[in-house]
Amino acid sequence: MSDLLYSDVELSLRDSVRAALKRRAPQEATARLYDDPSADRSAAWDALARDLGLAGLLISEDHGGAGASAREAAVVLEEIGRAVAPVPFLTSAVIATTALAVAGDETVLSRLAAGEVTAVLVLPWSARAGAWQAGEPGADIGPVAGALDADLFVVPVAGDDELELRVYSRDEVETTALTSLDMSRQLATVRTKGDGRLVLGGTSAVQAVDEALSTGQALLASEQYGIASCCLEATVDYVKTRIQFARPIGSFQAIKHRLADLFLQVTQAGAVARYAADTRARGDEDAATAQALAQAYCSDVAVHAAEEALQLHGGIGMTWEHPVHLYLKRAKADQLALGTPAVHRADLADLVDLPA
Repeated sequence: MSDLLYSDVELSLRDSVRAALKRRAPQEATARLYDDPSADRSAAWDALARDLGLAGLLISEDHGGAGASAREAAVVLEEIGRAVAPVPFLTSAVIATTALAVAGDETVLSRLAAGEVTAVLVLPWSARAGAWQAGEPGADIGPVAGALDADLFVVPVAGDDELELRVYSRDEVETTALTSLDMSRQLATVRTKGDGRLVLGGTSAVQAVDEALSTGQALLASEQYGIASCCLEATVDYVKTRIQFARPIGSFQAIKHRLADLFLQVTQAGAVARYAADTRARGDEDAATAQALAQAYCSDVAVHAAEEALQLHGGIGMTWEHPVHLYLKRAKADQLALGTPAVHRADLADLVDLPA
């Protein structure tokens, strides 16, 4: 097993992403999306995709990308979770890009790497590797995350004889926004109108989609860890300064015990998220087990951390002006994304040969 500690490169990447999101994706701007879903959210993505070149993080250098691994992508997603940034990094630069790279579609990888376009894998946001169904041509597919602002649509289509992986442009699809719990990653339905461009067919297309979803599942845990760690840090800072009965509420034993328990959970979530990203980066045979474990554990920890933050802030996190509600909504939406914790626990049981 390789070292799970952050390398100097990863630490430098974390600092750059954190600084960029602090400048270009302030929480106030994200909160405005709940009042005005059409508000411009391009500044944060431009900072990551064009200024830092992270749209092509997982794309090979031959196609203009960075040729990095899942470990570096996990660092970026931790910071996206900490900032609740409304960017399509997970849906475009990780999931859709992985599908196109595995499929060998070289025609758009350089444009994705340059940040000129974004892409989305058109499957319901609850789909997971090995448990998804291709859509029928012209049928509504949803809810799909990242579709409203995408330029390219990677659609698994049920063909006459075999699965086909087709790429559609923006003018070949219709998207309809759905009411979403997390407006920083809004959902939509997608309906194809044209024939698109055939990229791959048969079992190879299935493998490309499964690999994309597996990578997304493994790296979503890092975003969930980022949410949880930020909620813990903010809550600890708050209870040190909130005075009740002439004492900081953080001095009360009940508060200490809750935060100590949460600290242990968040620390463990960080470990399993890092391990999932590391096994994915090395192509380790334990990758499937690691990603199932990470999703089964980190999903619940992120929600619990956000709930504790809300409660220990005295409930003020439910007010529109306080940012805690942003974290609770992203954590809950992530809990349902790419498979629920329950189905990942079932997958994990099968992988480690636990009886039903």
